[in-house]
Amino acid sequence: MSQINPIKEPVLTHLNADGSALMVDVSGKASSLREAMASAILHTRPDVIALIEQALVKKGDVLATARIAGIMAAKKTSDLIPLCHPLPLSKVSIDFELNAASGQIFIHSLCRVQSQTGVEMEALTAASVAALTIYDMCKAVDPAMVLGPIQLQQKTGGKNGPWQRPNDPAQRPDEGEPS
Repeated sequence: MSQINPIKEPVLTHLNADGSALMVDVSGKASSLREAMASAILHTRPDVIALIEQALVKKGDVLATARIAGIMAAKKTSDLIPLCHPLPLSKVSIDFELNAASGQIFIHSLCRVQSQTGVEMEALTAASVAALTIYDMCKAVDPAMVLGPIQLQQKTGGKNGPWQRPNDPAQRPDEGEPS
């Protein structure tokens, strides 16, 4: 006869034992410097990249607007994602690499905080909203643009320590900290 294991704390940290949603209690965790980097790729046509580079998009400076939108989004992550803790971000940066030959815009976000919880969601939100802003500003020229992948590249801090995305042959091999 097999013995049934007692109910353990759920593996999914945002659910309690009965499956109800909860905000994780981080009050007992030590504060540490935490950093996360995320990326997004926007796929478009080479002529759209040229319009962006030459500042000819009618809605204005695409990259400056997308950078501000990404920074603002990182700061509002807890308002957008249920159960995220509001964080006192100490740094948010958004950088872009345009590749006209491939018709791709690489978006890199970096978020940093001294806190009791990680900053991955802020980095992912920043990269996502920056990409969505580029789409919004360029959709009249190319409504067929595609966003993705959007992914965490690396994180540091916390009890689990550093994590870095393993090399993925489908991704650019030189993805690193935004400059």
